[in-house]
Amino acid sequence: MRYPRNMLGYGAKKPEVKWPNEANIAVQFVLNYEEGAENCLLHGDKASEAFLSEIIGAKPWKKQRHWNMESIYEYGARAGFWRLHDLFVAHDIPVTVFGVADALMRSPAQVEAMQKANWEIASHGLKWIDYKNYSVDAERNDMHEAIKKHIGATGDRPKGYYLGRCSINTLDLATEEDGFTYLSDAYNDDLPYWREHWRDPQLIIPYTLDCNDMRFATSNGFSNGEEFFTYLKDSFDALYVEGENGSPKMMSIGLHNRLAGRPGRVLAIKKFIEYIKNHDKVWIARRIDIANHWIKNHPFVKPKIKPSKLAKDDFLALFGGVYEKSEWVAARAFESELGAANDTAQGLNFALRAQFRLASEEERHKVLTAHPDLAGKLAQAKQLTKESEKEQAGAGLDVLSDEEREQLNDLNNSYQTKFGFPFIIAVKDYDKKGILAEFKRRVENDKKSEFVTACKQVERIAQLRIEEILD
Repeated sequence: MRYPRNMLGYGAKKPEVKWPNEANIAVQFVLNYEEGAENCLLHGDKASEAFLSEIIGAKPWKKQRHWNMESIYEYGARAGFWRLHDLFVAHDIPVTVFGVADALMRSPAQVEAMQKANWEIASHGLKWIDYKNYSVDAERNDMHEAIKKHIGATGDRPKGYYLGRCSINTLDLATEEDGFTYLSDAYNDDLPYWREHWRDPQLIIPYTLDCNDMRFATSNGFSNGEEFFTYLKDSFDALYVEGENGSPKMMSIGLHNRLAGRPGRVLAIKKFIEYIKNHDKVWIARRIDIANHWIKNHPFVKPKIKPSKLAKDDFLALFGGVYEKSEWVAARAFESELGAANDTAQGLNFALRAQFRLASEEERHKVLTAHPDLAGKLAQAKQLTKESEKEQAGAGLDVLSDEEREQLNDLNNSYQTKFGFPFIIAVKDYDKKGILAEFKRRVENDKKSEFVTACKQVERIAQLRIEEILD
């Protein structure tokens, strides 16, 4: 079984991001243009719209037009858009529009104003509807129609795509379309990232639902502009400090004409713009600008080995010997829920170690007995596994004086007699002197505590072997 979600991302090791002019943060304003493409009988839909309006808790009206809902959406196009447009133009703020194709086709004046302001117009799909129950073919057809209409409305093919009310197939379909510079149907990071696909890697510029005026239209969201401003300011401040400390991020702000375009809310946007403009190291950009910067400075690099993508034979060939002569540990890990989080040395070690720890005491004891004595008979007969041979040689155990060899033989015999398994130690962590000191100390342990210690050393040896293979 393979787990398709990526729960690791960049992990603790963030990429070395350098925004233009050494900015601490990249700020990106999105204006969603959906008005005129919402669910409506006039648009061929079976019911009225019920999402993201002043009517919180609205229900779809089946086979009926909902005049109140229609007029609220009309407000966004007729008044809200122009209020936000004038604000952004007055402050010279570059904007990315997520434009629904049908909405753009019904708004010639607004499209002209967007283009005159040099805003990016990305695709927001064909209609502002929910695609969760759409077939793959039906969603693909709507995507093609959206691109066609987008070109008709703007004269250009969209470089970005954000469906919003998407399905599990949306990112794959958009990647296979082979024409989008970036996709934004993701909320899982503060930085762009590459999403691997069977065809080609696809750049993802994550979007936001928290720094988003949609929370004015939810029961537990923002109740006034000051709350919205405070949340935006706090988010900006936190990310700005992270950038100042060497880990720059991006911040997206999502807006809707019918929501943020209201007089009682627009001043929060104005106040936030003025606030961030009082900071020196801020890059305010369109999403396409961020995408182009990322492609140039952080191109996709194909990893050498991705354990979760390997066939079983290849996986076992690489990792079957990590636990000494105990391929079953790797086999159980392979059959477990491997995913992207296990494609690092840390993640794969976790997966194999978990299987070792979940095994019975008898099984773990067999793993211990599979290990050779240090500089023992197997070493002298050149019958060590290649891993053990390399490790022991690296610690200088292949070059011993007669006194050292005799001392190790005595310790090996005493240890085996007392515990019933060989002395196990991650020799890479010690020099020859340290190994002998540990041997003398541990031979005095009781059986229970030494079993635990030996198992931990087996895990450490496996970790070092995995790191060598992957890193």
